Amino acid sequence: MLDKVVIANRGEIALRILRACKEMGIKTVAVYSKADSDLMHVRLADESVCIGPAPSKDSYLNIPAIISAAEVTDAQAIHPGYGFLAENADFAEAVEKSGFIFVGPRAETIHLMGNKVSAIEAMKAAGVPTVPGSDGPVTEDNALSVAKRIGYPVIIKAAAGGGGRGMRVVHTESALLNSLFVTRSEAKAAFGDDTVYIEKFLQHPRHIEIQVVGDGEGAALHLGDRDCSLQRRHQKVVEEAPAPGIPDALRRATAEACVRACEQMRYRGAGTFEFLFEKGRFYFIEMNTRIQVEHPVTELVTGVDLIKEQLRIASGLGLSRRQEDIVVRGHAMECRINAEDPRTFVPSPGLIKHFHAPGGPGVRMDSHVYSGYTVPPYYDSLIGKLITYADDRAACLSRMRRAMDELLIEGIRSNIALHREIILRDDAFAQGGVDIHHLESKLKL
Repeated sequence: MLDKVVIANRGEIALRILRACKEMGIKTVAVYSKADSDLMHVRLADESVCIGPAPSKDSYLNIPAIISAAEVTDAQAIHPGYGFLAENADFAEAVEKSGFIFVGPRAETIHLMGNKVSAIEAMKAAGVPTVPGSDGPVTEDNALSVAKRIGYPVIIKAAAGGGGRGMRVVHTESALLNSLFVTRSEAKAAFGDDTVYIEKFLQHPRHIEIQVVGDGEGAALHLGDRDCSLQRRHQKVVEEAPAPGIPDALRRATAEACVRACEQMRYRGAGTFEFLFEKGRFYFIEMNTRIQVEHPVTELVTGVDLIKEQLRIASGLGLSRRQEDIVVRGHAMECRINAEDPRTFVPSPGLIKHFHAPGGPGVRMDSHVYSGYTVPPYYDSLIGKLITYADDRAACLSRMRRAMDELLIEGIRSNIALHREIILRDDAFAQGGVDIHHLESKLKL
């Protein structure tokens, strides 16, 4: 087992990793910016190292500073969490070239899956269902013929994009070339790569994802699926497991195809295959080569601690379970709690005067905040995740309503009201199976 791990992240995921390490007897090193000295995981870690000023580029994205922190503390491994450098192939390569273990996939796997064009090609080779598309990059020379073959509407996507950025929907041939030019320009500015591709635009899909883990030696398994369809501007708001209303045979066949893909690429660590699901068919859109924000719902329905699984694999101990050991029981739901105005969604940093986490059976609160903590203005607005579990979806939703009513955050604005008044009381959401446009339609965005 690993002896000491650097946690190269902040906030709730850093605290989540620290807790898993402590339970496994692994020493922890917290790295933090000057704005984050009062983070809970910094207080609890065995050692802590300041890696730079508040801006992310000078701290949490500063590869030499993070590796130096591992060197001065004699750590063995670096866990990137999610966001920041978690899917940066250059970081993974630098970590391992410096003699440390990267708690995640190999650099070449991250690079392969980080480019949407190469990822789609790899999925097709493994038999994973994909969206009808351009079979590679498009330019002004072939865009019109590709779009005509696929049929409008189409969506132009940046090959290096992610997080809902670098994409544009086109409904008519007359708008295609101008949209292509704008998307390529935006992709170049945002990602340093103007490569784009075209896919059929699915108009009312759900967002379904499948959790996998691999040992890096060719063995892999899946841990079921999640529904992440409740979104605002491509950002997930509520997630649940398992996805309601998916036929078992289709669910199983798609998950098995994901496992085959992992086996072929000798995938190492935790990963997630993301799909659009429409009219009874799955369409692969991307793979996230890291732990997901919504991983707790999978943990609750399978009983598998995914962070501990990552650490086991990084230690060279392989998978703790076989596929036949994975049984999905009950239902879990997660609501993301953000420090933001619930009407305008503008971030709301500041002092949290009072914080009270809900409790009771089947309730889990993953959060780094506490009464007296100041939310800084420099980072993502996510300040916690409220998760509930019950025997079935209806009971899980009822429990979430009760837990959300108990959650108290005073001093800053948060999206608790959005969850209480709009999402958890919505009849369509209660029935299950809403599409990715449902929340925005309800909010009239």
